Order: sequence, then C-alpha cells, then structure tokens
Amino acid sequence: MKRILVTGGAGFVGSHLCERLLDEGNEVICLDNYFTGKKRKIIHLLDNPFFELIRHDVTQPYFIEVDEIYNLACPASPVHYQYNPIKTIKTSVMGAVNMLGLAKRIKAKILQASTSEVYGDPAIHPQTEDYWGNVNPIGIRSCYDEGKRCAESLFVNYHAQNEVLIKIIRIFNTYGPKMEPDDGRVVSNFIIQALQGQDITIFGDGQQTRSFQYVSDLVEGMIRMMATEDSFTGPINIGNPGEFTMLELASEIIDITGSKSKIIHLPLPKDDPTQRQPDITLAKEKLNGWEPKIPLRDGLTKTINYFDQLLKEGKA
Repeated sequence: MKRILVTGGAGFVGSHLCERLLDEGNEVICLDNYFTGKKRKIIHLLDNPFFELIRHDVTQPYFIEVDEIYNLACPASPVHYQYNPIKTIKTSVMGAVNMLGLAKRIKAKILQASTSEVYGDPAIHPQTEDYWGNVNPIGIRSCYDEGKRCAESLFVNYHAQNEVLIKIIRIFNTYGPKMEPDDGRVVSNFIIQALQGQDITIFGDGQQTRSFQYVSDLVEGMIRMMATEDSFTGPINIGNPGEFTMLELASEIIDITGSKSKIIHLPLPKDDPTQRQPDITLAKEKLNGWEPKIPLRDGLTKTINYFDQLLKEGKA
C-alpha cells in the first residue's frame, strides 16, 4: 500500500483518480480548496478508512509524509481560470513550488498534470512533445498557458538541481461524468444545451478541431506514467489522437440525445486554438502500449446520462 497525495482531488479528473487509487488498495489524501472542486464528487469516498479529505490551498505550503504526489490543483476551463487570472497563475506556479518542495523534503515521486495548452495555437499538427508551442504570453488565456509552462520549467529544474523524481504529462481535452455543467467546456456546454432544447452555440465556423478522451483513459495514462522508471520524466502527451470538428461533436450529441436543438454560430474567442491533436507515439512506447480505449460515442453517452440525472435532480 502506498500513501498518495492528490492535489485538486475533489475536481473532475482528481475525483476519478482518487477512486482508482483507492480501488487499487492505496491510502489516498485528497487536498482541495473547492474553488472549482466540489465535495459531492468525493463524498461517497468519506466512509473509506483509507481516504482522507483536507481543505487546503496549494499556494500555501503543506506538510505530510507520502510516497507519491499527483499535482492536479488548478482551474482548467476558460470560464474558471479567467475568472481570477492572478489566482490561476499563483496556483500553477506557487502550487508547483510548494509541492516540489514537499517532494524534495520527503523524497516522494511527483507527477505534474500539465496541459496541451502549452502548445498554444500550434504551428505543427499533430503536436509532439518536442514542439515548443505558439503561445501568446500576454493574451487572455496566458494565465493558464504560461502558468502551466512555468510549472513544467520548475519541475525539470527541481529534478536537475535537487534530484526530485518527477513525471510530467500534458493532458488533452478530457470529458466524462463529474464535469461541472457550467464549466464552459465545449462538451458540457453542448450536452446541457441539447438536453434543455436550447440552441447549441459554436464559436467560429465550427471547423476548428479538438481531440476528446474519456476520463478513465486519462486516469489509466496517469497511473502508468507514475509507474515508469525513475529516469523517464516526460513530458508525455496523454490524449486521444482521434480528431473531431466542433460541428461533428455537436451533431453527435444532438443525435444521442434526440434533441431538437439548432446550431448557431458566435464569434471565435481570442487566442482560441484552431487545431489540437496529440501525437501519442511516446505514450504508446513508454506506457506499455497505452492508448485511449473508449470510443467518443460511448463516452458521450455515459456523460449525457450523468448530466441528464443532474438536471432531473435540479443540480445543473
């Protein structure tokens, strides 16, 4: 049994990760300040004697003895990370400093949940880990993009200077149950609009693409990455190379829900990437053949059922 700290553990991805780590027989400490995380996502775990929930902000130091740390703490949707951009930067940068300092002191292995946003609006397609990115450092999204890029730099330098055992993953668009209905992400937006019979709003012409991975595929990749040999630090892309346009995604959701929603177009937000698709060659090589297993339609169906239940219970 390992003792594992998950920062941002009450969030969308973090709550799924906590469940999986507990199922594998580990002791899990969930750290969250509930800025975007919700206690209801992990409340069913509170009866487990090997699960501990702590309210704490990673911008402040934290002291504990653990074997591994998954650093997921940071708002990840534009609605949330643009709400308080300074706080977003602090969470990425100061959170990384504090968690790396903890890992250094207790000699724990630490994984950084970075993002495909470090690639910005990419000039190469698909994106490989050696691509440096095309990010606007003073744009509206920069609080998140540059915060995550700085966190990656902190991780590699703590590794080089202090021999901290690090792992860096770059997460591409992920969806699934436990997403927040108002988080502003495209999948949750489209599903809620379709279920309520509203117009589905697509920004731009709808030809911009994203790659959507189901949350269980991401969690599997994270755990495999943590288990790689100490000499392999990443970064490594964790995402689904299947590429879909926004129009294709909207049409699929309308079809599954049987909605009468119409598609309308709005102006494209500033600095919104036009293409996003991971090259997962390195992940397949280093993570024992890891690749996404859940087809988009299957994952969307599970997510739609989750949101439909939320709406019926008046929680969305």
